[in-house]
Amino acid sequence: CRTIPIVGESALIPTLTNGLALEFERSDAARRLRLLLNELLIIMAQVKDGGLDVVHSSELFESVVYLDEIGDVLCIAQAELPGLLYIPDIAEALLYVPNGIYMLCRLVANSPDSFQEVCATLISNGDKHDEDAPLGKIRIKALRVLCQMNMAEILSVRRKAVELCHMPGLTIILTLDYCRVEEEKNANHNSIVGDLVAFISGLLLGSDDKIRNWFGQYFRNCQKKPEGDGNPTHLLREELLQRLKNLVLFSIDHHNLPDAKVVQASSLLRLYCALRGIGGLRFVEEEINLLLQLLTSHPPPSPAGIRFVSLGLCMLLACPSLLTTTDQEKRAIDWIQWLLKEESHFGSTSGVNASFGEMLLLIAIHFHSNQMSSITELVYSTLGMRIPIRSNNLARMKTIFTQEIFTDQVVTAHAVKVPVTKNLSRNVTGFLPVHCIHQLLKSRAFTKYKVPIKDWIYKQICCTIPPLHPVLPGLIEVYVNSVLTPSSKGSVDTTNEPITEEEILTVFSKSVFMCQDQAKTISHTSKSMLQELNKSSLTSQLLLLYYLLLYEDTRLSNMKSILASDRKVKRYSPQFIAKIPIFYLIQRAQKDQQEFAGLFSPLLRLLTTHYPHLCLVQSWLTDEEDIDLTLKNSSVKLLKWPEGGFSKDSLDKAFEQVDSCPFQLLSHLNHLLALPVQQLWPYASKFVTYLPKLLDHTDCLQILIKAKKVWWKLNSIFPRNLWVITVNAFPQKAFKTAKKLTLDDIILDPLHVLRCDKRIFRCPPFMEIVLHMLQAFLAASRTHLYHHTLEQPMLEKTGLLENEKDRDDLRTALVAAQESAAVQILLECCLPTEADKKAVGLLTNLREIQSLICSHLHQVFISEPSLAKLVHFQTYPSELLPVVVSSVPSLHICLDFLPELLSQADLDKQVFAIELASHLCSQYAIAKSLSVAKLCINVCYTLLGVLPSSQHRKLFLPTLPALVRMCEAFPPLCEDVAFLLCQLARVCLSRTCATSSVPPTTADLLLPVEEVKPIVDYIKLESVIHELNSDNDLCFAIQIAFVDLCYTLTLDRTLY
Repeated sequence: CRTIPIVGESALIPTLTNGLALEFERSDAARRLRLLLNELLIIMAQVKDGGLDVVHSSELFESVVYLDEIGDVLCIAQAELPGLLYIPDIAEALLYVPNGIYMLCRLVANSPDSFQEVCATLISNGDKHDEDAPLGKIRIKALRVLCQMNMAEILSVRRKAVELCHMPGLTIILTLDYCRVEEEKNANHNSIVGDLVAFISGLLLGSDDKIRNWFGQYFRNCQKKPEGDGNPTHLLREELLQRLKNLVLFSIDHHNLPDAKVVQASSLLRLYCALRGIGGLRFVEEEINLLLQLLTSHPPPSPAGIRFVSLGLCMLLACPSLLTTTDQEKRAIDWIQWLLKEESHFGSTSGVNASFGEMLLLIAIHFHSNQMSSITELVYSTLGMRIPIRSNNLARMKTIFTQEIFTDQVVTAHAVKVPVTKNLSRNVTGFLPVHCIHQLLKSRAFTKYKVPIKDWIYKQICCTIPPLHPVLPGLIEVYVNSVLTPSSKGSVDTTNEPITEEEILTVFSKSVFMCQDQAKTISHTSKSMLQELNKSSLTSQLLLLYYLLLYEDTRLSNMKSILASDRKVKRYSPQFIAKIPIFYLIQRAQKDQQEFAGLFSPLLRLLTTHYPHLCLVQSWLTDEEDIDLTLKNSSVKLLKWPEGGFSKDSLDKAFEQVDSCPFQLLSHLNHLLALPVQQLWPYASKFVTYLPKLLDHTDCLQILIKAKKVWWKLNSIFPRNLWVITVNAFPQKAFKTAKKLTLDDIILDPLHVLRCDKRIFRCPPFMEIVLHMLQAFLAASRTHLYHHTLEQPMLEKTGLLENEKDRDDLRTALVAAQESAAVQILLECCLPTEADKKAVGLLTNLREIQSLICSHLHQVFISEPSLAKLVHFQTYPSELLPVVVSSVPSLHICLDFLPELLSQADLDKQVFAIELASHLCSQYAIAKSLSVAKLCINVCYTLLGVLPSSQHRKLFLPTLPALVRMCEAFPPLCEDVAFLLCQLARVCLSRTCATSSVPPTTADLLLPVEEVKPIVDYIKLESVIHELNSDNDLCFAIQIAFVDLCYTLTLDRTLY
């Protein structure tokens, strides 16, 4: 730790009889050292305590005669006493004495390793903004002299000042010094050397907000002070002005700017914009004239030249002070008109897609639509800086653009002639023709002046590649609106033309998914257009798919206004849309979302709205990679193919020989799974046609599973076509001679899916496919009916229909009828046949089919709870209740509407409700189930007293076992059920006595003793009951119920 003597104490020099300079002259070397140390340590102490803010008067340091000797003594003292005399502290103290800079240079020259540390200390102790104080100027001078001593470190000292955000004036002076040194080294005086423009631009336009604010604040403060010869900002402006003169001098001849100077001119223009916008620079007359001369010069047709013009246009908008006189405005107008003439030449010669022509057009469009904020954003993005631009300052430029150069009609006529951007993608930056067309479509300029724009948009869509340019989805949206929505209510012809079906098919003509006959229908004109517009890409197909879906969505949304205004708009037929591989394209967009950012989300929204049958979860989970992974893990190896290779003929042969050689078919199926989707689809029709042959080989489970996987892989390509082929491949025997069904036929009646070969209902792999198709076609049918109501809106009262609500109610009823019929058919499939009853084992085909159907019903009831209510109000065979209740978890919702079902007047529905409630109580022993069970018992009490005795058998024979099941789930109900059984028994006994000529004995009404539990044979007991007289079977059922009830109340000894 260094200790410095307190001011006033003098341990080195007790008393001085003469002046300090005279004492130094007369003293020996040791006393001179003490004299210097005494003076220096006092100053260092005062500096440390903050007692000095001006130069300290010192007789010793003011003597020029002794400066060399003082310097020598100082260097020796520092070398001998480094712990006491720390060089950075000495450097800071020497700023406060006369001739201190000279002494500092001597000291640092003798200790060169301390250069960086001394400079860092001086900078860190300097001012952050204001350097006009005398001490601040001395500090700048000291650092400048030190850097002149060691020019190799000038940039590191400047970097340190920027890093600490101190002494901004020093950074300017050091930069100017560095540029002069570089100019002296460079023999070519015509070239501009140094990094002045780059450095100042980096400070103002860099990514560091702290540095930008620091330097910008300093520059703004300097603008408020009078300019002096030593003002760093004044020196900077003089240097920039000189560089501006040099560049203008090069462009004086015919206003042509040499190619070698274009980049320098662009950087200088951008710097002046930054100084004005961020630093608050006010241009003087000379700067205005020179900037305008440079700005309106003619650059060469190169990428740098296009960049220079773009910067110049934005500078005119950002700096309205450049156009203060009529001559200046005329010069700017002439330059912009020259740009219009040379635009095509620049675009063809420079090899750059984005040119200044699009920017000119875009500025004019924004001015015409009075979108000043858009112009401001355009200036910001081009200059790369956010500078204040007032809307009222753009008034003169707006007049120039809209009245003297670009009228509305000129803008639209010029825009449509601009060539499309080849290979347009997100990687193509700058202002492009597509930006201009987008803005003109938004302002309805094309429809206003009846300029056709459809061909331009179609060509641009065909010339796109991934990654998707972000403006294209917005372009399609405004184009669709301009096609379907008139710009004014009274005008019908103020819409653009839609893209034709033939043009859309041209883009998809190279797709492997399009049938050959469809490709042949494309005309020669379309084929030539295809060759002209390059090969269709996936990006173009996705954009056209988005156009189609958005067009139909917008058309249906506006159908009422279209019909009311008696307009005719184009409608793309469902048959045409069916040719488009929608599902494959949307999957590709999902897989490459980075490539198609901004398109996948709106596509998916439209798909879920209008094609919900293509958004089923199972279809999206079955992915190509998963199938390939399954194939790789398979133990079955592919066979070596014959000389002919794998073909449709070999597939035919493998299916034909499945009886004798199933392994051959298994190998073919593995090969189909290994094919890419583009090569797999041609085999779809042949493969599906042979699937019914496998129904006779349900024991070959591995072949069925492989065939199912192939089908799911085909489903990921063209699902709707595959579904139609599959439905036609599995007809019932009664429908084999009927004509083939079309997609429209099945959508109108989705139950066609279930009118299939009955063997499918006992083939689990194929049943899974049928359930998927049924779910898809039911969803398609719902959407079709909804679209039908949108296509034919009610403009006036028609027949019995009062309003749209009545039509919606009818549509909802029709949909419910279809879906409930499908559920009833599926439930009927769960009933065992005679063959199923003979089957042995737990995992039978019937059990697996029941599991698949119940899983399907669970999803259906979750998505549409009202359907569950409808199906149970319709009722179904009670034998299925144990299976359905245990296998369909969502069936607990029936507890909500069981009271309503019990209140129905139909006795069969009441019986079904009680049986359903008993199974739900067994499955879900919750408070709600207990309430429903009590209600069921009360209903039985009521019906016992209300129904005639002839109806008792119909009611109680099926419900007595159900009541016992409720007691098993809720034992507190046993007392109520026992009381009910007693009441019922009395009624039965009375009826038997009244109707029989011979009163029955007690033995007639009791079961044999050996038939009671626990050795009771229920099967035998049931057969005995059915053989009894119909008048007594209810009595026996009551006894059985009593026995079951008693054993319900008895503890099971096997538990202990």
